[in-house]
Amino acid sequence: VQLQASGGGLVQPGDSLRLSCEVSGFKMDYLAIGWFRQAPGKEREGVSCISATDGSTYYEDSVKGRFTISRDNAKSTVYLQMNNLKPEDTAIYYCTAGASCREAEWWGQGTQVTVSS
Repeated sequence: VQLQASGGGLVQPGDSLRLSCEVSGFKMDYLAIGWFRQAPGKEREGVSCISATDGSTYYEDSVKGRFTISRDNAKSTVYLQMNNLKPEDTAIYYCTAGASCREAEWWGQGTQVTVSS
């Protein structure tokens, strides 16, 4: 399984970004796809995940109501729409894949998100 994350950038507080994670090497329909992030000097944390079975979604508390994860199996791509971005969202964002949202077996390269005025 290969994962290609993209869409990061430098934005101001309150702005939006949409991250994409393109999956190849395996039929994405059978994979749960998640997003993790790691800020400088901080531990990596799970941000969101979408299951393969019924499309259930999960969010870390600090992003609930601001981030939305979705999947397009036909395009083998998962999206993370991030609205009302805050400086504390600054991090490298990684997409992951596994059999369920409890597993992050495969990792893609990160994409940098910087929120700064």
